[in-house]
Amino acid sequence: MTPERLTRTLQDFLSEAAGAVVLEDGAVAFDLERAKYSISGEYNKCLLHLWSAERNAVRRVLDAEVKNGTLRLAVQRLGQARPTKLEIYREHDRRSPTARKACRTAYEGKLRRALERHFAEFTIDRLTTGVDLEKSFGPIYARGLLRRGQSGFAVLGVNEKETQASIDAALTFGILWLDACRRNPRFSQNRGEMGQTQPRSLLVEGLILFVPAGCSALVRERMANLNRRAAKWRLVEFDERHDAVVEVDCPDRGNIATRLVHVTNEAAAMQRFAESIEKIQRILPNCEVAVLSAAEIAFRWRGLEFARARMGAEAVTFRSKQEIVFGVGAEERVLDDRNWTFFLQLVTALRDARHPYGPKQHALFRLQSERWLESLVVGDVSMIDERLDATVEYSQVPAFSAADRAMIDVLTTTREGRLAVVELKADEDIHLPLQGLDYWSRVEWHHARGEFPQFGYFPGRELSAEAPLLFLVAPALHVHPQTDVLLRYIAPEIEWEFVGIDERWREGVKVVFRKRNRAHHRDTEARRIQEDAKVSTSV
Repeated sequence: MTPERLTRTLQDFLSEAAGAVVLEDGAVAFDLERAKYSISGEYNKCLLHLWSAERNAVRRVLDAEVKNGTLRLAVQRLGQARPTKLEIYREHDRRSPTARKACRTAYEGKLRRALERHFAEFTIDRLTTGVDLEKSFGPIYARGLLRRGQSGFAVLGVNEKETQASIDAALTFGILWLDACRRNPRFSQNRGEMGQTQPRSLLVEGLILFVPAGCSALVRERMANLNRRAAKWRLVEFDERHDAVVEVDCPDRGNIATRLVHVTNEAAAMQRFAESIEKIQRILPNCEVAVLSAAEIAFRWRGLEFARARMGAEAVTFRSKQEIVFGVGAEERVLDDRNWTFFLQLVTALRDARHPYGPKQHALFRLQSERWLESLVVGDVSMIDERLDATVEYSQVPAFSAADRAMIDVLTTTREGRLAVVELKADEDIHLPLQGLDYWSRVEWHHARGEFPQFGYFPGRELSAEAPLLFLVAPALHVHPQTDVLLRYIAPEIEWEFVGIDERWREGVKVVFRKRNRAHHRDTEARRIQEDAKVSTSV
């Protein structure tokens, strides 16, 4: 293959593989959800440059083959004559469909044996990995029911070969399985007179969730924020190799392994990069400028990042200098005279395609729709709720917890100074309630310790001592059917509000319906009545 054809093959594959992983010598070298890449086809060579916070690699590509969703490359390390192999997978789970099915079938047997040994007082009523799309159950999770007399527990397990994302999502499907067990009378039946089958009532007390050993951190945080009056929640780490079962204590919400980052001085950063900002805005006026750190800013158009300005170093003198890099997604190139025309073409295509009435099938129109929605909400967060203060807000706030490095879409306050977390989804997403719960719990943890003022958030503003509000926002016709079920199991003391917006939100965000936590409002009203009664008695 010619260098030009190799370059096109890499660009076409990687442009449609945002979550790809790169393997070298059989080990994962780069995850393109966090790493960057650039492809050069100059000087009759195809060079692939990959880098992340941990490592940097440059490989000359000699040959390429796309097969079964995998890009297999013959590459050459710089300074070495012998070629090696590089594999790029579109998805994190690199197993074949047959291997996945075999692993899940084997896990079902392992889980059954573990239940029989460690939960001997229960009877296994059923255990399956069958698909039930009507109830949103796929083959990833083994589901069952443990019965003891007139009561029982719903059981859901995930094997150690699944991705961490699937393990973290287990609680979402565990809640749905618990709810399905409570609604289904067929799980336990008696034989009546004349041999007729009669349903017998069964109290499904709660959920026992099995996750691989050492992978329970995020699930434990989520489970700590569920309604303990609605169900009993039990979390178990299962070591498949040694048949070891360890029940994990889900503590109260005060124990969260999370950290907060300091707010960057935006005024100083904007001044530092004034020349780069002027250069980009000259060709794309009114583009969004987001300060990422003291040494880096991002340029976005309707939420889609297309360039960054950052502090670099000259190759020989190592003196500090500014450089602009551009690209959509994980691809990145340093802007210079040789690719200036290509950069202008990207900006023109971005401006022509990414607007409310643009071509809906165009890739630049469809990319990162949540960021587009976020850019509109950040412009005036009070459009979500009139209580929210539009003068001070933060977008893409790092919400680090254990190995999870997620970002809070919008962090703001009410006009009275009460913190509010806004989680946005532009498309149907079954995980919206529990993802919002993640961010709420981390914000609440830092707020209880008074860390937001210490880290530079909301300067000069007195924050209310009340727990944060949680707003979940999605287009009205793109709300997952199981969302209401998940919301019912959130702890009642968490004050949440689900906001449905008009489908044409790109033309302007308009609220079409709201749902609030009725349990919270009932508890609040009961406390107020009790307080009023105490006052009346004292009088």
